[in-house]
Amino acid sequence: MKEITQIRSLSLWIFLVPLVSVNICLLISLNSHFFENTFFTVDQIGRSGFTIPYLDGGLSISRASRTFPQYLIFKPGMVITAILLCFYWYKNNVLMNFFKNTSLKKNNFMFFGILSAVFLVIHSILLGLETDIRIFKFLRRVVLLGFIIFEIIAQSLLVINFYRLKNQLRDYVIPNILKLKILLVSILIFVAVLSLPLLIMSDNVHFKHGLEWNYFIGVITFYLLTSLLWKKKIQD
Repeated sequence: MKEITQIRSLSLWIFLVPLVSVNICLLISLNSHFFENTFFTVDQIGRSGFTIPYLDGGLSISRASRTFPQYLIFKPGMVITAILLCFYWYKNNVLMNFFKNTSLKKNNFMFFGILSAVFLVIHSILLGLETDIRIFKFLRRVVLLGFIIFEIIAQSLLVINFYRLKNQLRDYVIPNILKLKILLVSILIFVAVLSLPLLIMSDNVHFKHGLEWNYFIGVITFYLLTSLLWKKKIQD
């Protein structure tokens, strides 16, 4: 089935593009001295001493990517990811309709998935725009939170649909990978709920940064698992 082949390919790119983009931005922040006296001199805000933010939370994704020249990588990377996400959720909608023997039905996961992609584009545009207007700063946080919420909802609804159709899908998917996807989404929801009280506090900065990096990896790992989910023998 061509949709399965397309979904497998889209999933891998959705995993790789943001992973590479964000970590290149991190490497630039950690090695800003390499760009001294060049056109790509790193903005002071985007510079950092040695840190492994996944472990120590010494740097936020925002700070690593919102200034020049990092935003030249981050913003296009997020826009490309958002476009890929729209195709991904649309193709999954087509595939789900096939297994449900329906047509033209717009499943809820497609709605929330595409909505998350729209919020990702808005977030990438707003990131780095400096202003003292309080409502604007609040809007940026709302947009980022909206992306995360809609993305997790979309992922949850999709795995629920897969689980309900597990008997029809047994010749198409690898059961253990499907279980891993369900486990991953469950962990993401659990961590989000558990961390919410800490996130609204003004302290715990390093914890928030560390959570941000690792949660980012968790969200995109969903797509890596999708690329591994489908049995290769049915890709044609």
